[in-house]
Amino acid sequence: MLQEPRSGRMAAWGNALFAGLISPDEAAERMVGEDAAHRVAALPSSAAPGAEPEPGPVGLTLALGRLRSLGTHGLRVALPAPGHPLGLSGPPELNSRALDAGEAVLAPGAGLGLVPELYEAGPEGDVHAEVTWHCLPLRDGPPADVPSLAEAERELAEAVREATDLLTKLDVAGSGPVADAALDAYRARMEAGRRLLAPGYPPRAVRVLELAQRVRALVDIAQGDVPGGGKGAGDGREHGGAVSSSEIAARAEALRPVERTARRAQVAAYNAYEEELGRKRM
Repeated sequence: MLQEPRSGRMAAWGNALFAGLISPDEAAERMVGEDAAHRVAALPSSAAPGAEPEPGPVGLTLALGRLRSLGTHGLRVALPAPGHPLGLSGPPELNSRALDAGEAVLAPGAGLGLVPELYEAGPEGDVHAEVTWHCLPLRDGPPADVPSLAEAERELAEAVREATDLLTKLDVAGSGPVADAALDAYRARMEAGRRLLAPGYPPRAVRVLELAQRVRALVDIAQGDVPGGGKGAGDGREHGGAVSSSEIAARAEALRPVERTARRAQVAAYNAYEEELGRKRM
């Protein structure tokens, strides 16, 4: 719940680097976050046509510099889900890999999409995550179903009302204190200094992303995905009055449009930098 997608971190801080607002080392550090390491595999070895890929995974600073030399000026995010290829433009191999991962970073100028693969290692209680980003060809074309920031903001206002109403109507245990506690924890993290977006993004993008994450948090609560549980956690009662698989499925179906709106808004926020670059190039 309330976790920033790795693709969002990579795109946001990569864009800040391309804009000259941060150093390569800071960009890499921000992208890695709490993970142990990030590497990029199958990165073209040069900008020459038909260049072979690097013989093995490379570090983020080298990869970001290479993407720039390949013609990348801004990075985009895709957050696809089954039946909804949000932010993708093909080809099928990239779409399929991104759908499996639930996310991807797109580098339009370089004609590449980067899809993360997560590895976990270490003893119980000290597990750390390592990420390999796999480079795949990207088809040039408009991304699927990405709204403007203004559209996303309008849709989110309604989504907040819908999610809150559903929490009550569906008799969700988290519609009261558990929901409030989860959202309070989210706000505390914001106040502790975690930046939603990197330097260079417009204030509206920050507003939209924060609201989108709040909506997704409400969806998670309604589906019983509340870390630490609360009353009824672990015994099926975190789903409120739903005790059968059919009722839980019905709840997920009711929440799907709200979750879809929040994902669309997240992509719009992360892609605001690259979209603005596109307008300036026209």
